[in-house]
Amino acid sequence: MRMRLTALAGAFVAAAALAVGGITVANAATPVGLHIENGKLVERNGTPFVARGASHAHTWYATQTSSIANIKAKGANAVRVVLSSGDRWTKNDTADVANIVSLCKANKLICMLEVHDTTGYGEEGAAITLDKAVDYWVSIKSAIEGQEDYIQLNIGNEPYGNTEAVSARWAADTSAAIKRLRTAGFKHNIVVDAPNWGQDWRGLMRDNAATVFAADPDANTLFSVHMYGVYGQASTITSYLKAFTDAKLPIVVGEFGNNHSDGDVDEDTIMSETQRLGIGYYGWSWSGNGGGVEYLDLVTNFNPNQLSTWGQRLFNGANGIVATSKQATIYGATPTTPPPTTPP
Repeated sequence: MRMRLTALAGAFVAAAALAVGGITVANAATPVGLHIENGKLVERNGTPFVARGASHAHTWYATQTSSIANIKAKGANAVRVVLSSGDRWTKNDTADVANIVSLCKANKLICMLEVHDTTGYGEEGAAITLDKAVDYWVSIKSAIEGQEDYIQLNIGNEPYGNTEAVSARWAADTSAAIKRLRTAGFKHNIVVDAPNWGQDWRGLMRDNAATVFAADPDANTLFSVHMYGVYGQASTITSYLKAFTDAKLPIVVGEFGNNHSDGDVDEDTIMSETQRLGIGYYGWSWSGNGGGVEYLDLVTNFNPNQLSTWGQRLFNGANGIVATSKQATIYGATPTTPPPTTPP
């Protein structure tokens, strides 16, 4: 998500079949935490983890750390946290990231950390490359090393805009960034965002996902699509997700809303289809949106007692977080039924 989203041009490319090719589990390193098995994100013990979470704009609202606990209290099992490398906004240093990790663990949330400075590269002049984002991850490695059961590493948010010549580099640049992270010793589940402001309306991530997955020596990459106005029709949503599940490639809806400046979003289908397929999702975003997209705030002024219309839908609606979220087993299972009565 960027603070101001340009309306997208062109029609969404119809979903095409993806081939996994020579990817095998045997090629991957022994998992040390969250990892991919058979096209699904699972915990170290092999239990599927289906994210039901929200994004929190930490880098712009660094004092609102109580949001982590408040997101958990609403029923989420995961949170996606916005960080900055310091290239566009104030850098979240090692100590700050370590504190976020500790807050996520204290509140029993799986935490996806993302660098936002890559947003819209090729259209946004201040945006940085994925390679530059890797420099940041290396600089704060000590804050997340050893936390592979709890932390996912989202290399860079929406790393390419709609400039065709630039976004066409998505597969090569993403593969190179993954390899650099592995060479640097990162064993985490790596999350990669789609180009075209995350919405992949040209199908570049969809069509190249198998190649990018094969580039990861740990076979532990999760693909993230952001669903806004491009995803206004049920058929667009179902066909896009089906392309990944048919190919047994892992996908998460890393951002979505119920409306946006580029069109009305079919949030009902996003939520029902991800639930049917066992795919994670993260609503954008807890609070603090500006630039005319304040309607995407899940709560008003960071007040957990003031759910917006969008917040009510995401947390309490059909296929919403309260109804479908399951706590990660690394924190202990959440009871779903009353314990059996013990006879006298």
